[in-house]
Amino acid sequence: MIGKQRKATGTEIRLRMAKAADRARLIPLINSAFSVETFIEGPRTDDKRLAAVMKKGSILVAEDKGARLAAAVYVELRGARGYLGMLAVDPKLQGNGLGRKMTLAAEEWFRRQGCKGVELTVLSLRKELPLYYRKLGYTETGRQEFHPDQPLRAGVKCHCIVMSKRL
Repeated sequence: MIGKQRKATGTEIRLRMAKAADRARLIPLINSAFSVETFIEGPRTDDKRLAAVMKKGSILVAEDKGARLAAAVYVELRGARGYLGMLAVDPKLQGNGLGRKMTLAAEEWFRRQGCKGVELTVLSLRKELPLYYRKLGYTETGRQEFHPDQPLRAGVKCHCIVMSKRL
């Protein structure tokens, strides 16, 4: 699924794996997409955190003809299962099906790597996300403690909801 595709808006996009040189452009994309998480103090990522993430896994990016980043999703192989996370769509492009396309592209990448399933976690305070992923075939399979890189705002409690899908 990596290659040229058309978004729901009709604009051609290209999917590819990010390189270290993309970090400077990925940081503002990710932080703007996650700006709705006002319960966490500070930005979602920075160069140090993103570099560490990219050493463990890869980031699939979508860019338009002008090489502007439109979306990204983190993919990591964990044995026979894949892990996807940090799905980020430029806020100006949200609601056009690009998040779904990125999730499906990540799943296809996992299949090509021989994975039998995929797992993700969503934060319990993001009430819309379990429903979003259920529509894509994911089911809730557990809960985990949340260990944020940045502190939570005073009085906020949050945990991770684990969701899985068989490929």
